[in-house]
Amino acid sequence: MDRMDGDPTAWQNWLVPDWPAPPRVRALCTTRQGGVSAPPRDSLNLGAGVGDGPQAVAQNWDIVRRAMAAHSRGQAVRPLRMHQVHGVRLLDAVGAATPDGLCADASSTTEAAVACVALAADCLPVLFTDRAGTRVAAAHAGWRGLAAGVLEAALAPFRAAAGQGPLDVLAWLGPCIGPSAFEVGPEVRDAFCARAPEARACFRAAPGGKFLADLAGLARQRLHAQGVQAVHGNDGSAPWCTVGNPGRFFSHRRDTPAFGSTGRMAACVWLVP
Repeated sequence: MDRMDGDPTAWQNWLVPDWPAPPRVRALCTTRQGGVSAPPRDSLNLGAGVGDGPQAVAQNWDIVRRAMAAHSRGQAVRPLRMHQVHGVRLLDAVGAATPDGLCADASSTTEAAVACVALAADCLPVLFTDRAGTRVAAAHAGWRGLAAGVLEAALAPFRAAAGQGPLDVLAWLGPCIGPSAFEVGPEVRDAFCARAPEARACFRAAPGGKFLADLAGLARQRLHAQGVQAVHGNDGSAPWCTVGNPGRFFSHRRDTPAFGSTGRMAACVWLVP
């Protein structure tokens, strides 16, 4: 499991990616712990529109910003928040003037002190950097976006910068619904296998004609097919499963039947000067 890091107040028990990123790259992934939201969205809910109070969500984002600054030699960092729609749109070259709330599921920047952010609560957040430390990106990969090509979209600016050279990119996979909990219908399996027959290895038959899908495994396949061999983070094991770790992670599939919605966690990556 990736290193847990932090101080006693802000980011204790958050995830700090264990990947060989360049020195000017910073990244973190929140858990449900360390915020002010009341049950059942306790405590660090970062999602609007999930039944939480706007003031609590704003306070939680302030906690994240303070943690980012502490992780950036005191420099303020702005988390750029997308309106995620399970699609493949990339916001490229985002910067200080880019407004929050644009519809997209991936973002990329070469500008320091602007964090690319992917919110999730069962979907897979994926962070990227090149080994030179000149660009970072984040993608929100639910099964629809993953099957449609959101990771390929996030990699496009790196590929353009590499030109004819190799794609020297690192990827980190955050927590998501695990392969023992993600039951899907045959249409999900068909959507992946139609494009990549090797995707069959990421599905196990379940009762009633259903399948158990390995979302992180599918992402690794897609990244490897794009030439990204350095993939870190979520390996599909139990500690990474959002459904199976209710004390650490929000889970849409686990919590929504009981509470009507759930909170959101944030995977963030940014550059320091």
